[in-house]
Amino acid sequence: MPLKLNSLKQAVAKYQTVLLCLLLIAATAAVYFQVYDFNFINYDDDDYVTANDHIQDGLTLKGIAWAFTTTHAGNWHPLTWMSHMMDVQLFDMNAGSHHFTNLFFHICNTLILFLVFCKMTGSRWKSVFVAALFALHPMHVESVAWVSERKDVLSTFFWMLTMWSYVSYARRPSFYRYVWVMLFFVFGLLSKSMLVTLPCVLLLMDFWPLNRIQFYPPASPGSDHRKPAVIQLILEKIPLFVFAALSSAATFYAQKQGGAVVALESIPLNVRIANSLVAYVRYIEKMVYPINLGVIYPHERMFPWWEISGAGLVLLIITFLSLWALKKYPYFFVGWFWFLGTLVPVIGIIQVGSQSMADRYTYVPYIGLFIVIAWGIPTLMKQWRFARLLPGVGAIAVLSLLTALSWRQAGFWKNSLALFEHTLAVTSDNYTAHNNLGAALYAQGKSDEALSHYQQAVNINPDYGKGHYNLGVLLEQKGDRDGAVRHYTEAIRVNPDSDKSHYNLGVLLEAKGQNEVAVRHYFRAININPAYHQAHNNLGAILLKKGRVNDAIKYFKKALEINPEYEKAHFSIGVAFNKLEQYDQAVKHYQKALEINPDYEQAQNNLCVALFYNGNTKDAMECFKDSLKKNPENLTAKDNYEKALLFFHNNR
Repeated sequence: MPLKLNSLKQAVAKYQTVLLCLLLIAATAAVYFQVYDFNFINYDDDDYVTANDHIQDGLTLKGIAWAFTTTHAGNWHPLTWMSHMMDVQLFDMNAGSHHFTNLFFHICNTLILFLVFCKMTGSRWKSVFVAALFALHPMHVESVAWVSERKDVLSTFFWMLTMWSYVSYARRPSFYRYVWVMLFFVFGLLSKSMLVTLPCVLLLMDFWPLNRIQFYPPASPGSDHRKPAVIQLILEKIPLFVFAALSSAATFYAQKQGGAVVALESIPLNVRIANSLVAYVRYIEKMVYPINLGVIYPHERMFPWWEISGAGLVLLIITFLSLWALKKYPYFFVGWFWFLGTLVPVIGIIQVGSQSMADRYTYVPYIGLFIVIAWGIPTLMKQWRFARLLPGVGAIAVLSLLTALSWRQAGFWKNSLALFEHTLAVTSDNYTAHNNLGAALYAQGKSDEALSHYQQAVNINPDYGKGHYNLGVLLEQKGDRDGAVRHYTEAIRVNPDSDKSHYNLGVLLEAKGQNEVAVRHYFRAININPAYHQAHNNLGAILLKKGRVNDAIKYFKKALEINPEYEKAHFSIGVAFNKLEQYDQAVKHYQKALEINPDYEQAQNNLCVALFYNGNTKDAMECFKDSLKKNPENLTAKDNYEKALLFFHNNR
């Protein structure tokens, strides 16, 4: 009979775990299923997917090589790039499917988090509460609903697998199990360098809940010798720390190359420390009261002394309490230092970007605070009258509220317009949000409204290069060339490595007849971005005007080497070959230009002329007729046709 009872209990326990997993999946899907109808947004999604040629080619050997060698977007995360390539390979540019991949990883992370804490602590209900908070908290919406934050959900997937493997290793140490720990950890670092703090988290787990740490030598020969000393546990993780150091160096180099690292002259160390203290407390506040969430919170640069002092005092008090409770309530110490430690890479001492904080940075750090809540609240309520009932009722109420808030927050990510209108409503002096809202309006053809937001962006921050560049593009389109030149010049002042600003300024200066200055800007654009095929073509066009035909052809060929489907370069090199009287070559390139763009009138006209001079009079006549059939008002084609017709009749 006892055996049957035990078997029944085990079956119920197993069924309960499966049921809780299904509930976690259902609740998470209820919040995020809407993302299938969402679009890409104009903030980083262009760099990561929509305007990235390497990604849009799908998963190729060339793309994989690029992923491991590029510092594009100021990051080194080859597995993240490869995951985006795989999405394109499988789903092409279906935004909903890309979003669903993020959701898939978020659900996996939630389930592994639940199972690994069950495995470590044996407390199923507290573990599921931690996982549910992780799955449903509104601060995590950004990491899930933003395609570009694939790096968050993917790297955390490997974080969770590393934890799972480490628990297995800690209970039955072996080289084989340690290899799995290292493998998952390295995969995580290849997805995002945020995992550099994971070895420290594993040390915290050694203390609680794995209970591996022995602070003092055994008191007597009969004492438990099985627990390793702290130094042994640190030495055990040296390979992980080495990988973390290498990843940190690679990431810092990539961010430096991408211009993302802000210099001390721009944000001094004292301001960074102040922002870090305030940000820690604001993260705690937003965990408890997650409203007014925006995609970017501008760096405030200045804080009142009382806010800095108050933030520092709050952090000191909580830290002191966690140390005081070290032996009796180890989960408090572990959870608090998990939160503090995992935020260190993004807290702003090394400032990357213009934000003071970001919702996405809490994706892993909040797990520490969730641990404190899940284990701490039942402890506090232990002496209360309904101690067994209240935590459960309270958990259901909290999770229901978080589900509603997250569903609402996720809805703001449906497109760029909704996202940045909301961000402007909940933040102030947000020049990035003004710029991106302007870009969203511009994409809808609302150029006057876009212009207003671009102007507000540069008024708030005169050193905002993207705002000046976008103003230049819009003013150029509106015919205000002087205004466009002014803003492209400002964009270059702020960011001398803006290849597009150099190129666009070169185009305008060339149109003004300032060819020498235009050449300098084209050269600069090519130096910054050697694959800038338009700049190669335009540089060749100016050399062609100067009579340097062979030099011009070199640049046209380079443009076509980079982009064989660039019709303007085919046209330009056709003109060059015309000048060299190599008409057969000219004909070939004009025909290619027309194959790419059948409505290219200039190429059609020049093809007819080249055919005529190449002795193909009959083909030339048919070519002129076809050109006039397409556009009877084409005066150049009409004039050339009449001259060719006259020549044809005179020489019959």
